[in-house]
Amino acid sequence: MQIPTIGFDHKRSNQAELEIFDLESLYQREYKDHSPQRPHRITFFMMVYIERGSGNHMVDFKSYPFESGSIVFVRREQVHCFDFTSQPIGKVVIFTQAFLDQVHANMRLPNYTPTHLNQSRSPVLALDSDTCLSAKRIIDEVLKEISHDRADPLVVMYLFSAFALMLHRLRPEERHDKLSQEQSVKLARFFDLLQSHYERTRDANWYASQIGTTYKTLNQICKLATDLTAKQMIDAFVTIEMKRRLVVSSVTTQQLAYDFGFEDASNFVKYFKNQTDMTPSQFQKQYADPHI
Repeated sequence: MQIPTIGFDHKRSNQAELEIFDLESLYQREYKDHSPQRPHRITFFMMVYIERGSGNHMVDFKSYPFESGSIVFVRREQVHCFDFTSQPIGKVVIFTQAFLDQVHANMRLPNYTPTHLNQSRSPVLALDSDTCLSAKRIIDEVLKEISHDRADPLVVMYLFSAFALMLHRLRPEERHDKLSQEQSVKLARFFDLLQSHYERTRDANWYASQIGTTYKTLNQICKLATDLTAKQMIDAFVTIEMKRRLVVSSVTTQQLAYDFGFEDASNFVKYFKNQTDMTPSQFQKQYADPHI
């Protein structure tokens, strides 16, 4: 079984970089190739606002419970799947990196930092009753503006920014006020490098030297931002990508060992088992059964 990659449909969003639709509309659609209840990787960002109902949402092979008043966050390149068992009611907000770049260029917006690498951090946020009302109003206002005859992208951006800042306030673990501007830049550069070099090296010292800092300083920045050391961040990122490859492409252990620069398959299996408490083949088998 291979997990498909789902891209952002610009035709559905009328060539915009943001789209909002009813969660329940997913229940009525016909799916020839892939059901959203099966694992799939997305190339965009997604927030699912649960107005009514409960269930579980799988994000990067871990199941997270949600209930009325929850928001589920899924970042681009993550593998996830919906749970339609109880058919919850809500809204799905999806947007691209291009949209985020536009918002950042025009106004204040929290940075999307790699806190998801810390497995103790949940992608589900439970809103209080006041914030639930505010969230619904802002989403409705965005929908109203998008459908306006003279829709203004700036109005959409301001509303989105207000929405993101409001949610950010409820996630103190996501705040990076403790980081200076220089530290924030170094963290961003480290994560950019990690995304492009994780197959070649897992050496935290190398990453530190590439961004012109010491291992100790990089460690301090990573701990402040994610409660993980630089090495733990590298291992977490690499392990998630290994899991995705194992399921997305049904790749062999031997090939994956080669792709990630291990001397042989046994070293790769040892590394994977040390990170996950299971072998690559044991992990892969969990997603081989179409009834899972």
